[in-house]
Amino acid sequence: MNAAPPVTFSIDADGIGWITFDDPAGRVNILNAATLAALARALDTATHVRPKALVVLSGKENTFLAGADLKQVAAFDDATDAAEFSRAGHKLFGRLADFPAPVLCAIHGACAGGGYELALACHWRIASDAPVTRIGLPETALGTIPGWGGGVRLARLIGSQPALEHILAAQLLSARDALRDGLVDQVVPAADLTQRAKAIALKFAPVGQPVRLAPTPPPKTFFADLRAQTLAKTRGRLPAPLAAIDLAEQTSDFALPAALEIEAQLFGDVTIGAVCKNLLHAFSVREAARKQTLAGWFESKADFSPPANDPAVPEGELKPARSHIVRVGVVGAGVMGSGIAHWLATHGHEVILHDAQPDAVLHGFRVIRGLFDDAVKRGKQTAADADTAFAQIKVTTDWDGFSLCDLVIEAIIENAAAKQKLFSDLARVVRPDALLASNTSALPIEEIGGHVPNPTRTLGLHFFNPVSRMSLVEIVLNEDTSLATAERALALVKSLGKTPVICRSSPGFLVTRVLFFYLNEAVRLWEDGVPTEALDVALRDFGWPMGPLRLIDEVGVDVTDFIFGEMAHYFPGRFARSTACARLLASNLRGRKNGTGSGFYHYEGRAESNNDATTRALAPAPVPSHRAPAEITAHLMAVMIDEARRCLAEGVVRSADDIDFALLSGAGFPAFRGGLMRYAEQLPQLTPMIPV
Repeated sequence: MNAAPPVTFSIDADGIGWITFDDPAGRVNILNAATLAALARALDTATHVRPKALVVLSGKENTFLAGADLKQVAAFDDATDAAEFSRAGHKLFGRLADFPAPVLCAIHGACAGGGYELALACHWRIASDAPVTRIGLPETALGTIPGWGGGVRLARLIGSQPALEHILAAQLLSARDALRDGLVDQVVPAADLTQRAKAIALKFAPVGQPVRLAPTPPPKTFFADLRAQTLAKTRGRLPAPLAAIDLAEQTSDFALPAALEIEAQLFGDVTIGAVCKNLLHAFSVREAARKQTLAGWFESKADFSPPANDPAVPEGELKPARSHIVRVGVVGAGVMGSGIAHWLATHGHEVILHDAQPDAVLHGFRVIRGLFDDAVKRGKQTAADADTAFAQIKVTTDWDGFSLCDLVIEAIIENAAAKQKLFSDLARVVRPDALLASNTSALPIEEIGGHVPNPTRTLGLHFFNPVSRMSLVEIVLNEDTSLATAERALALVKSLGKTPVICRSSPGFLVTRVLFFYLNEAVRLWEDGVPTEALDVALRDFGWPMGPLRLIDEVGVDVTDFIFGEMAHYFPGRFARSTACARLLASNLRGRKNGTGSGFYHYEGRAESNNDATTRALAPAPVPSHRAPAEITAHLMAVMIDEARRCLAEGVVRSADDIDFALLSGAGFPAFRGGLMRYAEQLPQLTPMIPV
């Protein structure tokens, strides 16, 4: 029996035609070759049948159209082939734009990239008010530009200035925001989408396509100003935003066919570039991490069984079972503990926040309230939802309520003895089946919790700061961690909207270990006389959001020096600990704390300035050393790559893609370079790693 095609056409008794995307082979609708061919056939039938109006919609529950097949886009290595791909899309979508009857697009679920370009070719767009409805053109974040008419048509719909704002932002909007900005024409209740689509189609049928006013042209200096701003922001590293600006500027006065031809040529040029391929790789490793499973981690253990399906994660992916974690204890009301408590409550968990110090508990409670207020201010949450979630958090200076917890996460100071004692105390309070997790960023989990009764329930859950904005969580498995524990932890992390990387317990796990080898080496260069500004500018020019010394100030000179000590302890003979951070601490230079303070830089609110006048006097060898930026960058990246390769060889993680994802999401490695290991592949001159 033949499977149903991914696109079908039907006509109802009132003469309204329906083109429905519903690929039986996939969880989402993707505009791959099979789907595009099926759309062409559906349009052939529709043209022959001649409906009064045409409605385009999706049969999927959470997706309208997810866009083009990115594997096909990534495979282009010839600009002519990529441009022809763009022209083929123009021709097909042009059949919708030129259809003799009104064409209405009814959007429910994700409508991204090529999916929204198809919607733009329709004459009217309505969207459901469901949270899953997200609309926009994210192509510049993938290193390319809209290639199926999106850049041209959106500018002609809402104007070049707002169109470029959306294209350069590369973000998907809610239905309400899309309506506000003119990307759609109406928003309707999700339950009424089909009914409302038909009513609108019947309304347009006798009068034809809607008539629209021409948008207001941008100011004369708009394109030049935006190009200058974009160059400053991207340091000239990203071709796609500049190509999008070029397209809008060059085609503003052109007829549609000529404008689309320029789009095809620009799309071809930018899509075959290394930056596009690297950003597509970065996207693919993020998507793979989102679908992370425990496959490969427990096969050698007798208790291994294939993970069950979790309804919380898209159908068809290998997943752990539900976490069944409702009540969570968080120990430590500092920045990390408060952030974790806030995020758990935001996602429906009952939380008990513990700290031995009453002042710390009260401070943590105020911090959490501030996090909720900020989420409301930024439109991430309604005030009512924030109040409901905040009410889920209880605070205590004793262990009241911890006997009912399904999971406890410790987030106290990075001190092995203190964490060991805490786990001993917790083991006497919590249920025998309650999971015990550490948020440590550097200490092996077995050293913290290996001594407790039933250590199979222990693991690491390393969140990154700020918790509400950092997507990565390292799930750290030690020798004792059971499959059941790992399954519950993985399901919890995904239910929190976080993306996991699974690590074997070892000092520093992955991100901390690789990052702090790099930071330590940067400090050693500084100690050898390389100026602060020279170091940081070199790495910013490479693409890092901030240089290594500025990052140390952000993390805290005290925290950095502690982790340097831990790395020296666990990797003696290989980690030559720098001394500058200890010298800065002795002079009370702790970095950027609560917006003020001094470290390698001096901070006052949002203002920061070089602090070399003070810090250079503390350097062990303050003789100026001049190294070329390329030499600085190559040296520090080689240190990172070497340590990442060691982690892979030791089995800390299972793949190079895991390393790429973790460093992209947890450390800020420049995405346009694809990831640390992908970057390393492009550097054959690197000296191979010394065998472990």
